[in-house]
Amino acid sequence: MSTHANRTGATAQTGTLWRIASTRLPTKWGMFEAVGYERDLLTGARMVETALVLSLGDLSQGPPLLRIHSQCLTGEVFGSLRCDCGGQLNLAMQAIAREGRGLVIYEYQEGRGIGLMAKLQAYELQDAGIDTIEANHALGFKADFRDFSLAAAILHDLRVPRVRLLTNNPHKVRALSDGGIEVVERLSCEVDPTAHSLAYLRTKKQRMGHALTLDIPNPRNEARGIATQL
Repeated sequence: MSTHANRTGATAQTGTLWRIASTRLPTKWGMFEAVGYERDLLTGARMVETALVLSLGDLSQGPPLLRIHSQCLTGEVFGSLRCDCGGQLNLAMQAIAREGRGLVIYEYQEGRGIGLMAKLQAYELQDAGIDTIEANHALGFKADFRDFSLAAAILHDLRVPRVRLLTNNPHKVRALSDGGIEVVERLSCEVDPTAHSLAYLRTKKQRMGHALTLDIPNPRNEARGIATQL
């Protein structure tokens, strides 16, 4: 039986995986199937972890494209430039739509698993000059508090044993392999840095081993793009 990390760093056993609902989801990238999953956490009180799967096309015709994506309210809803999360989700959806098949497993692990309020506290500490890892440690968390075993369990349920993973994060590759899913290829999921995200991305590359090139766009082009968005 797999495990899930809780806030204190201890582990809780995981129980039954449930398919809650399945429906069509029309998006600007095409018509996806949306499947909601829950998995019991055996902690004494009944708790569940949840994920949303968006899939396109026939997943059985060879290893599909896969993006494991963690919720980022600030980046995906409010367009925050402090991170690359919104851009990565868009990139993944576009890549899957171009290929005509693939899936996104969207997990509710805001702020690398520490939650929205703690993430805002970490941002406040970063404003004072420390990096993302140091901020998490100051709040009593690991650098990355997420657990990707739910994604592996979902892939087993969908009978997808092999994937081509859209990620820059080597931990996701290891987590799937540990969960019995073969990653036949890791594909870059990198978006251009902004002036606000560059330090964050450098920390990912230099201290967390993420596969990033950090190509910096021409400042004039970036300023022109921001002006257009406004």
